[in-house]
Amino acid sequence: MANIITSSQNIPDTTVPRDLPKLEVDTHNLYESLAIIAKRANQISVQMKEELHSKLAEFATDNDNLEEVFENREQIEIASFYEKLPKATLIATQEFMDGKVYYRNPAKENAEK
Repeated sequence: MANIITSSQNIPDTTVPRDLPKLEVDTHNLYESLAIIAKRANQISVQMKEELHSKLAEFATDNDNLEEVFENREQIEIASFYEKLPKATLIATQEFMDGKVYYRNPAKENAEK
């Protein structure tokens, strides 16, 4: 997970227009490229969610009283840090454009045999 956080530091946190022909260079199919990016974004999202929950669990307090709600500053800081990170889709798109995503298409592999 730390790898995703460190690699996402040079990725813009806002939407960037992309050149569509560059997305289909590796796969020769825009829709296949977008499917790969979407699957990678789901993986990144799950990893970030697991990491966030594990960090928040470290600072969790067992409080059964619903009337008293205490703000835990550490939890707020961790949550705000994760909110400021680029979205998983932006990270996945940048990884795909940089050639850091491994993918294969079994249908194409079987057709070549």
